[in-house]
Amino acid sequence: MLEHLDMLYAVALRLTHNPADAQDLTQNSIVKALRFHSKFQAGTYIKAWLLTILRNTFINEYRRKVRRPSFVELSGTEQAAETTPDPHVRYDPTVLNTSSLLELLDDEVRNAIENLPKDFKDAVIMADLEDMSYKEIADIMDCPLGTVMSRLYRGRKLLRDQLYKYAKERRLVSKNES
Repeated sequence: MLEHLDMLYAVALRLTHNPADAQDLTQNSIVKALRFHSKFQAGTYIKAWLLTILRNTFINEYRRKVRRPSFVELSGTEQAAETTPDPHVRYDPTVLNTSSLLELLDDEVRNAIENLPKDFKDAVIMADLEDMSYKEIADIMDCPLGTVMSRLYRGRKLLRDQLYKYAKERRLVSKNES
């Protein structure tokens, strides 16, 4: 088992993108492997068995973290990032008006949305700004549901690529994400 320790750590690091978390994951996996060594069938591939334990441990810990609310400790000296919309722009959510929705966005975000191809832009605006369901969008655009999902995926990917630098400057993207 010890001869595969480096390989387990490398896989754990690839999964967690964090050396400390990778060490914890590797250690937890080894502990589970030792605890359940009686379930290992002689003659089978131990490397695959260890990787399965590692993968399942990672998935279980991820699911546990997702279910648990995250806690942020503030010392009281940090200034919160400005996230309020412009107070001079009025928006009435009962009236669906795309131009007034776009006015609430920063110039970089608005320009990125406006530069999308028409079908992608319409799908992204209806889904993400007007909060419409895929079905409603498909009815309005007169296309199949799968087409709406594809346009949303591709439109959001284009936006993500265009706005990466913008998000990084505002610390909305961690250094590990790309």
